[in-house]
Amino acid sequence: MLRRTVLASFGLAAGPDFATAQTAGDAAGFPSRPVSVVVAFPPGGQADVVGRPVAAAFERIWRQPVPIQNRGGAAGEIGNAFVARATPDGYTLLMALSSMTLLPEAARINGRTPAYSPDQLTPIALFAADPTLLFVPASSPIRSIEEFITDVRRRPGQVAYSSAGNYSALHVPMAMLSQAAELDMLHVPFQGGGPALTALLGGQVQCMASGPGPVAPHVRDGRVRALASWGRTRLAGYEDVPTLIEKGYPEAEFYIWVGLFAPTGTPGPVIERIREASAVAAQDADFRRAMAASGNTLDHRDGDAFRRFYEEDAARLVRVVRRLGRIE
Repeated sequence: MLRRTVLASFGLAAGPDFATAQTAGDAAGFPSRPVSVVVAFPPGGQADVVGRPVAAAFERIWRQPVPIQNRGGAAGEIGNAFVARATPDGYTLLMALSSMTLLPEAARINGRTPAYSPDQLTPIALFAADPTLLFVPASSPIRSIEEFITDVRRRPGQVAYSSAGNYSALHVPMAMLSQAAELDMLHVPFQGGGPALTALLGGQVQCMASGPGPVAPHVRDGRVRALASWGRTRLAGYEDVPTLIEKGYPEAEFYIWVGLFAPTGTPGPVIERIREASAVAAQDADFRRAMAASGNTLDHRDGDAFRRFYEEDAARLVRVVRRLGRIE
């Protein structure tokens, strides 16, 4: 009894120093069990395509299982909120899309209480950042963005596009184009980018916006083609595809990035261990081959560089959502 009292008194006297030492010790052994990486969409979308090779690299680095958990729904809101509320110990991470920053604002605009706040998630590392591209099936007679716009204007409300849900990273760029070019298109939301792409390939819709990664195999086998991109400059590998800015739509700029986040409150030393592993993963030969094969452009940034990128992009996307307003 006396010994326990003395130890308790020592812990209280030591205060933050004792707690810091304990956290540092825990971080030194991190991870001591499996680490889950949540993707807030079904398999096959951009976050999933990037997240799986990242998880595989982490497994090689940590010698621990790193399973991907696909928690789709509500354009990513369900999975994002799950990680935002998770125990902040580093064992539940989020492989997020750029849309995670705008969904809470979209909820407020539509009179809902947001399921999470972006400040509940701490940015760790960026792995990919590409503009979205406008894709149509190869069987489509439309071969240029000019022809596409003419066709949509000729058939208001009849040209359908798929997305991963309202305000998702596949919906917002199409809404931006619709506003900029004064187009009336039919929005067909799905639970994620994978099902949205399946709808395009199956002929259920006539077009979709997507990052290059998930669509790359279908570009290579000639099943789809790109008409335009939402980038400021033309994308490597798509040098013959013009930007919408080039075509006179300066507001049509949107990037779909994929980054790793942890619940806010995760101890700093644990965050640093994950950041270090992310930097090693970005140099891993198998990871780089997987990224190249998937058609994603590797863009690794971490620490302050990623935080600045994330905060600047988040502010821009919130402005975009406010301009779009309520979407029925």
